Amino acid sequence: MIEEKVPFKEALKVWIRVAINSFGGPAGQIAVIHKILVEEKKWISENRFLHALNYCMLLPGPEAQQLATYIGWLLHRKKGGLVAGILFILPGFISILILSVLYAVYRDMGIVEALFFGIKPAVLAIVIGAVIKIGKRALKNEIMVMMAVLAFIAIFFFQVDFPYIVVAAGMIGFIGGKLWEEKFHVIKGHEEKNEEESAYVIDSYIQPIKPSLVKTLKTVLLFLVLWALPLVMIVLWIGVENIFFSEGLFFSKTAVVTFGGAYAVLAYIAQKAVEDYGWLQSGEMLDGLGMAETTPGPLIQVVQFVGFMGAYRFSGTMDPLTAGILASVLVTWTTFIPCFLFIFSGAPYIEYLRGNKNLTTALSGITAAVVGVVLNLGVWFTIHTLFGQVSERHTAGIRLMIPEWNTLDIASLLIALIASFVYFILKWDMLKTIFISVLCGIIYYFVFNI
Repeated sequence: MIEEKVPFKEALKVWIRVAINSFGGPAGQIAVIHKILVEEKKWISENRFLHALNYCMLLPGPEAQQLATYIGWLLHRKKGGLVAGILFILPGFISILILSVLYAVYRDMGIVEALFFGIKPAVLAIVIGAVIKIGKRALKNEIMVMMAVLAFIAIFFFQVDFPYIVVAAGMIGFIGGKLWEEKFHVIKGHEEKNEEESAYVIDSYIQPIKPSLVKTLKTVLLFLVLWALPLVMIVLWIGVENIFFSEGLFFSKTAVVTFGGAYAVLAYIAQKAVEDYGWLQSGEMLDGLGMAETTPGPLIQVVQFVGFMGAYRFSGTMDPLTAGILASVLVTWTTFIPCFLFIFSGAPYIEYLRGNKNLTTALSGITAAVVGVVLNLGVWFTIHTLFGQVSERHTAGIRLMIPEWNTLDIASLLIALIASFVYFILKWDMLKTIFISVLCGIIYYFVFNI
């Protein structure tokens, strides 16, 4: 049995280690999981790791957290998946909650404003790094690169919704695997396991078990009830005309329609939260992203900040801080309960079909498309970080984002260049890069910005 090869107590220690080192957004977090579980512990092979990663990239929600849950499930089934997934969330939840309180109460203080001024350029460098890291892992050949480019063009210039890109990429991967197998079948299955992979615990001792439809239905029902429970309680308590029901309903929808991880969905959430609901002011979403980038845990945890600020501002008769804290718990619950639902109900089938070339080629196509979507956010984030005003023009169905060059923020540009230098050239880790960027922001704010 696999439990004898990896004792649960040992796995628990490893998942704690993964959680407290899960900085840097999806790319950095996936790299941490890979380094610890594939390279150091040798619990899962490269091919099996990529197979699980591709499935998680296909799902709506944070792929790194879902990947940890998936591998935890492989090791110790639901108990392992719950521990791995919850621990991955917990440090970030606590950190974002503390920072949200400080932001809401003390934001007008110069030191807090200076901190966030310095964080944004650092986040810019990290997002660019994420594009590079995810691209290296996912783009195996020129066909995968082309699919990433087409996905970027579709979402950036034509504003095609990501679910349509997922479907198209999956179909291209499926058909391409039949016509040009060597270019699309980039992940091996059960039948192709080599001697080197036999050294990995999961690959050697885990055998695919035919999934049970009855167990799957029970799992789905359980998590659907857990997912809906807070909204039902809110309706019974104070009805539907309140900020809590609005946020719970919105982020429940977001959990199932936003594909591609946090980088891919940031623009969607920002548009809805700022323009449609008015929960955040312009630019605050970038501050929230800076919080999520500089704390451990999933980058999608930025939704907790959105929920906190919305409830803080529209708390009604309730104490604003109390409302913000309750909203933080609610938003986190509705965002992550679906992640466990998707893994525990889908992973058994994905593992059982791991040797199916049609599935792996479709997932490979989807993964390549995700790179293009992340690149889309990288460009969007760069423009909105460095320029005070950005206008949009639409010509023949093509959207063009044109920055107002006279609004270029020279200080942000210089700090971004410094952050990029230490991150890419000096190879400093993310925390050191952020520290340098924040230090530059503080110096500029208090010395030059007089």
